[in-house]
Amino acid sequence: MPTDLAELDNHFSIPGVVRFDAGKGGLTRALITSPLAEAEVYLHGAHVTAYRPAKGEPVLWVSGKSWFEANKPIRGGVPICFPWFGARAGDATSPAHGFARLKDWAVETVHQTADGVVEIILSLAADEQTHKTWPHDFSARYHVRVGKVLELVLRVRNEGREAFDFEEALHAYFTVGDVRKASVTGLEGTTYIDKMDGMKHKPQGADAVVIAAETDRVHTQTRATCVLHDPVLGRTIQVAKGGSDSTVVWNPWIAKSKAMADFGADEWPGMICIETCNVGDQRVTVAPGETAEMRAAIGVG
Repeated sequence: MPTDLAELDNHFSIPGVVRFDAGKGGLTRALITSPLAEAEVYLHGAHVTAYRPAKGEPVLWVSGKSWFEANKPIRGGVPICFPWFGARAGDATSPAHGFARLKDWAVETVHQTADGVVEIILSLAADEQTHKTWPHDFSARYHVRVGKVLELVLRVRNEGREAFDFEEALHAYFTVGDVRKASVTGLEGTTYIDKMDGMKHKPQGADAVVIAAETDRVHTQTRATCVLHDPVLGRTIQVAKGGSDSTVVWNPWIAKSKAMADFGADEWPGMICIETCNVGDQRVTVAPGETAEMRAAIGVG
C-alpha cells in the first residue's frame, strides 16, 4: 500500500472531493469536501478530527492545545481506544486507551458512492511493536463514511489461534455552545459507573444527563441512541450505535482542564464526549477467525 504522501495522493485522491496533504505537525491527513459534508481524517490514529455537514456548523471539537505529534494522541475529534480503555490494569507503563490512537493506519481504499457518500477504509495489523504490550494477532479495519451522517465502523478480526478479549471506544468529542446548558437524552433508566465517586454503580433515573461538575460516567448495558441537546447552538446531535453495550459521558470541568497539558484551561465549556464503547464488563471476546464490529452514526438535527 502507498505510504509516501505523494503516492497516497496520486493513488487515492478523488479530484475535487478527496486529497491527501501534510496537516498539523506534518502528519498525513485526508481532506474530504463534497456537496454533502466536509471532513478531515488523520492517518495517525485513524483519527477523524473534523466533520461538518453541508450548510451546517462543525460537529466535532478539537483542543487548540492538542499535540499533533507521531508519538502522542490527538486531543479531540474521534480517537479510537483499543485494545484497552483508560489506564491498563496492572501495567502503568502501557499507553492510556491502548496503542491504536498512536499508530499510523494504512489507507486501503477511498471511493465515492452513487449518492455522494465518501468512504475511506483504514487498516491496522499486529506487529512487533504491538506485541510488546499486547500479545495477540489481530487485524482492524475502520470505515469512515462521510455524508449527511458521519458513520464510523470498527471491525476487529482475530488472526490468531486462541480467543482474546479487548475493550474499544469511539471517543467522540462534540462541540457545544455551553456544556452547562446542554443535556443528553437516551440514557434514562440505565445504570452508570461513576468514576468521580469511587466507581460506584448508580441509577440514571428518568432525567437527562446534565453537566454541572467534572463528569466521567460509564453507562452500562445500553445500546440506545443518545441525543445531545444544545440550546445555545440551536441544534441536536444524534449518536446512534450498533455492536456497543456501553456509553461513556465525559467533561473535565475546571480543575482537570487546567491539569492537562494538551487541553486549554478555558475550553471545557465548549465540549462534551459521548463515547460509543465496549468497556469493563462489556469488553468483547473474539474467537479465532471471527470478527467483531462496532459502529456509530452521528447526525445533526
